[in-house]
Amino acid sequence: MKKINIIKKDKEISNIIKTGKYKKNNYYVVYKKNNDSNKYYRFCVCVSKKIGNAVVRNKNKRQIKDIIDKSKIKFSRTSDYVIIIKKEINSLNYEEKKNNLIDLLLKLEGENNDK
Repeated sequence: MKKINIIKKDKEISNIIKTGKYKKNNYYVVYKKNNDSNKYYRFCVCVSKKIGNAVVRNKNKRQIKDIIDKSKIKFSRTSDYVIIIKKEINSLNYEEKKNNLIDLLLKLEGENNDK
């Protein structure tokens, strides 16, 4: 994932969580908010310490970023996304993580495209 596609500021992350639309399942909560000031879609992956130690948390973050990079989803150019990983993620393998996340992102994108 390129640096221009990463959200790093706490204010921006909290704003997206407070005012954005969201979808969730047993493993993820994904928030989405339109942002007219940027020319790129941006992501933030949040992992709680409840998931495991630093090695486990970083592995999950790397896998999520890899799934986003390799997905064929056409993300809205002016949208910001915050992905929160739940502790149940530890029971999944990579393919299951990928399928669950892509399904959730497609639902969120489809909801926006219908309106």
